[in-house]
Amino acid sequence: QVQLVESGGGLAQAGGSLRLSCVGSGTIKDFKVMGWYRQAPGKQRELVAELAAGGVTNYADSVKGRFTISRESTKKYVRYLQMNSLKPEDTAIYYCNLRTQWGDSWGKGTPVTVSS
Repeated sequence: QVQLVESGGGLAQAGGSLRLSCVGSGTIKDFKVMGWYRQAPGKQRELVAELAAGGVTNYADSVKGRFTISRESTKKYVRYLQMNSLKPEDTAIYYCNLRTQWGDSWGKGTPVTVSS
């Protein structure tokens, strides 16, 4: 069983920054990728950024150049999301995701609110 714990959400002004953290633990086999999704009110959950085991990153077009995903060098299942130049449309619940060959695990989510 996989546990994912997010932290770092909160309130920011437009143009500001926030940093999210996610720590994964438990029994993890056949790991593929770990990253962040978000869900705004009334919208579907969408990929924000992900970082695979081999180091390949993938970003949503809407966050390219503003958000950066990284990992802890000594801990395989830790991911950070540095969010700069925040916009009101970045307001959402941000969920950590870990994908293995056998399926997805999700954190409980951390809220991010960006005021204009």
